[in-house]
Amino acid sequence: MNRKLIRPTLSEIQDQMGSRLQRKKPTPPEQTSAESFYYLKQMQARTPVVVVLDAGETVRGVIEWYDKNCIKVHRANEPNLLIMKTSVRYIYKDPEAREPGNGNGFNRQMDQ
Repeated sequence: MNRKLIRPTLSEIQDQMGSRLQRKKPTPPEQTSAESFYYLKQMQARTPVVVVLDAGETVRGVIEWYDKNCIKVHRANEPNLLIMKTSVRYIYKDPEAREPGNGNGFNRQMDQ
């Protein structure tokens, strides 16, 4: 019995390689809805937050609105601030804030 060696042609190999290259993961979207969800939740609940800036400064208040590049922080007894997102290190809920229903929801010490 004679066996015949079957070799793929060069074009068949290129077709197989081309389909493998197309299986790469697509790049993730530029913007996810996680950031929007976080800001909307904090705005609707009027949650007192602490915004820590790259310089180490902290800003306490409530997020009033946001857009692609900045957030507006409403502060009691102090001017409101428009903060560029590029200068924000991180944001967290203010642990020193009053409980909801006990006044305006802002924290006790605004000038820390």
